Amino acid sequence: MSVGLLAVVDDILSAALKASSKTAGVVIDDAAVTPQYVQGVTPARELPIVGKIALGSLINKFLIIIPIALVLTAFAPWVLPYLLILGGAFLCFEGAEKVLEWFGFHLHAEEEAERDEKKLVLGAVRTDLILSSEIMLISLDSLEEGLGIWQTLAILAVIGFMMTLLVYGAVALLVKIDDIGLRMAKSPVKRVRHNGARIVRSMPAVFRGISILGTVAMLWVGGHLVLENVGKVGWHWTTDLLHGVEHLLEAAGPVVVWVGETLVSAIAGLLLGLVIVGVIMLVGRLRGGHKEHRDSSSASVH
Repeated sequence: MSVGLLAVVDDILSAALKASSKTAGVVIDDAAVTPQYVQGVTPARELPIVGKIALGSLINKFLIIIPIALVLTAFAPWVLPYLLILGGAFLCFEGAEKVLEWFGFHLHAEEEAERDEKKLVLGAVRTDLILSSEIMLISLDSLEEGLGIWQTLAILAVIGFMMTLLVYGAVALLVKIDDIGLRMAKSPVKRVRHNGARIVRSMPAVFRGISILGTVAMLWVGGHLVLENVGKVGWHWTTDLLHGVEHLLEAAGPVVVWVGETLVSAIAGLLLGLVIVGVIMLVGRLRGGHKEHRDSSSASVH
């Protein structure tokens, strides 16, 4: 009995690890995005805020995302590719917006960030809902066919817990590592003091690197989601493009193939994201023009 149970647990863990391996880009993005929500708060509240966001992430996964995903899988599996396309397009938009910000172009007017803890947590949990949806949908899409409902639920539950611990454990370490460096810098031991000073000096560059990595990951994951799932709903030229890259580079080895597919996906994601940004800007200008026209008309009447 115990041997059979261990075998079932081993199967579930193996399936969870295999499925979650395809979510690496979104996980990196999630870990890169979250630290911004604790910037500017007092050090004593950093970890409690991260803990609240992690709890909100678990609620997102277990009370919203997994139930809806299982219902769709059972009754409307054809919807999942379209949801992945929408999610991928959103990631492409977010990534393109960040790339434009690197060059000094801001789509939104900058506002002073609210430091109210409840608003910070709610904003982070809303962002997590989108990223966690991508993680769980990609994982669900990666599962082998023929699994029972309880096996699927168990695998998704393991992935949900594992990804939450991974992401928010990394976030907690990132937001506190500068404090660790400061304590080390006050050590009476010279070597420890120097290492602590190096940690403190390096953290701005580390956060910039994480931000760049998160942006690239968004474009890569978003572009790949769109290309892969547009092919699943009938436009096969997108999957033909990915397969063409694979065949072109397969002689160079799997690493080169992965790099090539990732580069193509990221470029496609950036192009799609820029198109979405352009459409949003055009719609915003048209709405602004109509509003100015109505205001001027109203003023002339009076």
